[in-house]
Amino acid sequence: MPLSLLNVHRNYLVNLNILQLLNDIPIPDIAECCWNFPCPSLSNPEAELKAQLDKSSLARAIKPGSRIAITAGSRGISHIATILARICEEVKKLHAHPVVVSAMGSHGGATEEGQREILKNYGITPTRVGAPVLCSVNAVEVGKTADGMPVFIDEEAFRSDGIIVVNRVKSHTSFQGATESGILKMLAVGLGKAKGAQHIHQLGTRGLKNGIPQAARVIMNKVPVLLGIGIIENAQSDIAVIEALEPPEIEVGEARLLQQAKELMPVIPFKNIDVLVVQEMGKDVSGTGLDTNVIGRRMIAGEREPELPRISRIVVLALSDNSQGNATGIGLADIITQRLYDKINFEKTLLNIVSSTFIERAKIPLTMPTDKSAIQMGLMTCWKADPLAAHIMMIKNTRSLQKFFVSKNLLADARQTQNLQCLPNFSPFSFNENGNMKKYF
Repeated sequence: MPLSLLNVHRNYLVNLNILQLLNDIPIPDIAECCWNFPCPSLSNPEAELKAQLDKSSLARAIKPGSRIAITAGSRGISHIATILARICEEVKKLHAHPVVVSAMGSHGGATEEGQREILKNYGITPTRVGAPVLCSVNAVEVGKTADGMPVFIDEEAFRSDGIIVVNRVKSHTSFQGATESGILKMLAVGLGKAKGAQHIHQLGTRGLKNGIPQAARVIMNKVPVLLGIGIIENAQSDIAVIEALEPPEIEVGEARLLQQAKELMPVIPFKNIDVLVVQEMGKDVSGTGLDTNVIGRRMIAGEREPELPRISRIVVLALSDNSQGNATGIGLADIITQRLYDKINFEKTLLNIVSSTFIERAKIPLTMPTDKSAIQMGLMTCWKADPLAAHIMMIKNTRSLQKFFVSKNLLADARQTQNLQCLPNFSPFSFNENGNMKKYF
């Protein structure tokens, strides 16, 4: 009987016979740091949303008895279930019928069940939002861009009398432009389902930068988009801004919101790191599992890499539960653990990677049997003669940077960072008898 891929992977590690060598690699002690950077946030996001809806043209645009589609994506946006519930309630007040439609391209394995499970994990259920939650994977072609690219939209949204597009506005992980990840992307890629996502991504970063706004314009010309709801989160993943944008101002308004979002996004406060330990990656954290804007890596052939931060080795220990096994972006890491590898759903990952076309990000990193051996491998290969002198940083994920851990040789840099405080007590990494790390976050 031929070996399975998993068995081959495990045997490869065993045959390397490297664990004894790693046992001699010491791991520096670490201390906890808290970064209290300015994080403006809304004290009552739901009240601000209602105020935005009240002053919008929604009451004039919605006719009694009409069917209004409201988008729900695959990202873990703060208070998203509450936001969708409030929009549904306001639509019902206008004697119309809201429906929440999944808008996540090829995510969730491009299946109704997979997309429904993602929404359920965010609390987006018919009971919670007060409206049907529809997860069709079918799309309707509504036109072509000036470049001849076909443009698709979710069939449930297409059948509706109006669409309210809801999304977080943030930096994209693959390109930079006037608009990146936000309302236009939700229209073109999210509502485009697998077909729309594939056509836009197959032209690489050029397709993303130019194709998303072009496709979104086609959609807004062909179907009744009533409103765009742009959400900005601060570096602690709290809502800082909610703004309702009228259709004619969506593109310009999103560009303005993007600049605000970039000023609030979390960053790593150090220029040089020898080993970055990430406790989890996942699609709920970033579209690429690890936010490329945070780690300073894009891994796209022909595209320039960010200058900072400079990280020699990235070690990722786990895949988040809400990823449903989708390990897109795993190639951004250098070293992973066997427990992460065992959690990968290769079918979902392959579908997402093929849709994105950025296959470099799907390459499987060096896989180690335990958390401890993975960190030791990072230290062994980070080009530091003395592992105890290595600059180590450990974070929960690339969205949560207000609390992290550093080794002593990063302490001087930490003290130069405004609003960053590090506890004076350094202690060894804590591993259980299986060599896996305790939860630090």
